[in-house]
Amino acid sequence: AIGGAGITIGGIGMSSKSYGRIIGANDRVKVGILGFSSRFRGSLSKAFLKYAEEMNFEFFTVCDIWNRRRDEGQAWYKEATGGTIGTVKNTDELWDQKPDAVIISTADFQHALLLAEAVRAGAHVYCEKPFAETMDDANEGLKAAKETGKVIQIGSQRRSGPNYHAAHDYIQSGKFGKIVAVEMTWNVNQPGRWRLPELTKQIKESDTDWKRYLMNRPYEKWDPRKYLEYRLFWPYSSGIPGQWMAHQIDTVHWFSHLEHPRSAVANGGVYLWKDGRSNFDTMTAVFDYGPMDKPDEGFQVIYSSRQTNASGGTKEWYFSNGGKLDLDTNMVNSDGGLTENHAKAMGKEPFLLETFELPQIKVEAEANTGSDPLTNAHMKNWMECVRKGDVKTNAPVEAGYCHSIANIMVTAALRTGQRATFDEKKKQVIAGGKVFKY
Repeated sequence: AIGGAGITIGGIGMSSKSYGRIIGANDRVKVGILGFSSRFRGSLSKAFLKYAEEMNFEFFTVCDIWNRRRDEGQAWYKEATGGTIGTVKNTDELWDQKPDAVIISTADFQHALLLAEAVRAGAHVYCEKPFAETMDDANEGLKAAKETGKVIQIGSQRRSGPNYHAAHDYIQSGKFGKIVAVEMTWNVNQPGRWRLPELTKQIKESDTDWKRYLMNRPYEKWDPRKYLEYRLFWPYSSGIPGQWMAHQIDTVHWFSHLEHPRSAVANGGVYLWKDGRSNFDTMTAVFDYGPMDKPDEGFQVIYSSRQTNASGGTKEWYFSNGGKLDLDTNMVNSDGGLTENHAKAMGKEPFLLETFELPQIKVEAEANTGSDPLTNAHMKNWMECVRKGDVKTNAPVEAGYCHSIANIMVTAALRTGQRATFDEKKKQVIAGGKVFKY
C-alpha cells in the first residue's frame, strides 16, 4: 500500500538494535498482562495459553490500576494453570520488571499511548483494537513503533482468517474486477452491551488511580461509569466505530491496498437506549475510497450498525461489475453482475463471476464470550513473530493506524455534522475546516 500517508503496511524495517533483541530459541518469553479485562479473560487468554507451553511463553504478571482486577487476575491464573502470578499497579512498575512482551487490553483510548510506552520499554506488543481514537494518539503510537522496530500485532483478527486471505488474494488477482461498492453491517439487540451496573455500584475511586486512567484526556471528576462503561462515552471510546467498524473497515484497506478513505459523512443518534450514554446506539457512515491523485476512480463503502435490532446481523459484501463476494457466507457468485443485454448498452462484454466457495470460518458478533479460531490463529502468528523477531505480523501497527484514520473520520462526521477528510501533511482528520480533536 503506497500512499501520501507514507505508512506502507508491513514496511517497518528492522534495525541492528532490533536484531540484537531477537529472543533465543530456548529462552522463555515473559509476557505481562496489561489490563485484566473481560476481552483478555475471554478469547485472548485462551488463545495465548493454547500455545504457551509448546512455544515457551509464560504470563508472569498482571498490571491493572484497579486492585480488584489484580486480585481477580491472580485467582484466574491459579484456576487456569495451577500456578501463581505477580501483580503490579501501574506501568511504571511493569516496565521496571522488563517484560519481553505485553498484551494490551485496556480502555480503548489508552491503547496507542500504552503501546508507545511498551515498545520504548523494550517490549513486543499484542494490542487490542481500536488502535487509537484520536490522531494525536495514533501518531504517537506509530512514531514509537517505527523508532523501536518491536513486533506488534493489532487485534484485527480477520487478518489471520483463511477466508479473508483467500478474498484478498482473489481481489488482488484481478479476477474479481474493480471493487465498485462495499456494504457492511453489524447489528445487535443488546440493551446491556458495554454496561456494568453492578460493578459500577461497587467500585471506589480509592481502589484505583483515576488520574492515571485519564492519561491525556481532559480532567474531570471521578465517574465510575466512564471508568467501567467507557465504551458508552466519548472521548474514552467512539463506541460503534472503534469497537465494531474497526474490524470491518480494516478489510477494505487490506483488500484494496488503500490506506484510508478520501472522505466520510455520517449520521446517527441515541434513539432507544437512553441511559446517559454519549455514544450513539445507531449510526450509518458513507465513505469515498480511491487513489488520492485520481478523484475519478474509486468506490463507495456504506457502513451501518445498530444496537436496537439484530435483523441483518453482521455482513461484509464486496461488489464488482461482475458479481459479489460475501464474507458472511464465504461465497463468490455472479449476483448483480453485468448480463449480455445490459452490456450491449455500453458497448461492453458481459461480465459474470464464476461461483466458488472461500474457506469456511465464521466470525461471531459475540466477540468477548470465549476463544475462537480467528483469535487463536492471530495470537499464534504474533507469538511466532516474537520468537523470530519478525515485525511483519498479520496485522502490523500500520493496519491499526489506517483503521484509526477511518474511525476518527467517522467520529468527526458524527460529532460535527460535517464531511470529514484526512490531511496527509498534518496527519490529522479535518471536519468543517478544522482539525478534529474531541
